[in-house]
Amino acid sequence: MSPVDVIRHPDATDLAEAVAARLITTLVERQAATGHASVCLTGGGIGTAVLRAVAGNPARDAVDWTKVDIWWGDERYLPAGDPERNETGARAALLDLVSVDPARVHAVADPASSGGDVEVAAQMYAAELASAARPEDHGAAPAFDVVLLGIGPDGHVASLFPEQPAIHDTRTCSAVRGAPKPPPVRVTLTFPTINRGREVWILATGEQKASAVRLALTEGAGAFQVPAAGARGRERTLFLVDDAAARKLPATMGRPSA
Repeated sequence: MSPVDVIRHPDATDLAEAVAARLITTLVERQAATGHASVCLTGGGIGTAVLRAVAGNPARDAVDWTKVDIWWGDERYLPAGDPERNETGARAALLDLVSVDPARVHAVADPASSGGDVEVAAQMYAAELASAARPEDHGAAPAFDVVLLGIGPDGHVASLFPEQPAIHDTRTCSAVRGAPKPPPVRVTLTFPTINRGREVWILATGEQKASAVRLALTEGAGAFQVPAAGARGRERTLFLVDDAAARKLPATMGRPSA
């Protein structure tokens, strides 16, 4: 796995705008190199803010959105259109505003389309991941170009919570029951799928994330207790943090945003 690069931003607004610009550039570069691109989205306040910033960026149309595959790192097992679903927020913030190909938007099944069984929803997502994997991905899921992840105050990423069974799951995705953060029932990508991504970007804003960021960047931290410590990209791993989230890091760790 790649080493970690920490980039500090003055505040959450600056971080969202900078990440949006970085994402646009990365997608354009990948499309220039391969003809297509893929991104795995995250929800939460900062994840949605990044998508809004992409939508508002004058360069957004440099991306050929018809050739971008959209995935999610996790999803809350709620009805389609529920405001708590990550998909709902992503559509309102960006996807409904650009010319995405509906066939390339890979949403997690909701209860109605999976018979009310979260295990079935996870199996359906695993099948979709497998069908999208190419020989060069060397696995049962695509090697995403960018994986966006938030980090919780407890150090969780996606719906991989400390000391929960999904952390050890070797399948491409997992059903989650009894998550400590509501809603308790979810579907999440697992570490093998997340860590297959070319680049993993972990986003953190606010003082309430400072302890989790410090622990995730502590040498020797284990993913079972601090899941964010186990999320790393094959080629690049970025911790993109604002000053509040970085307040417990050594002053010498990381670099300011350009």
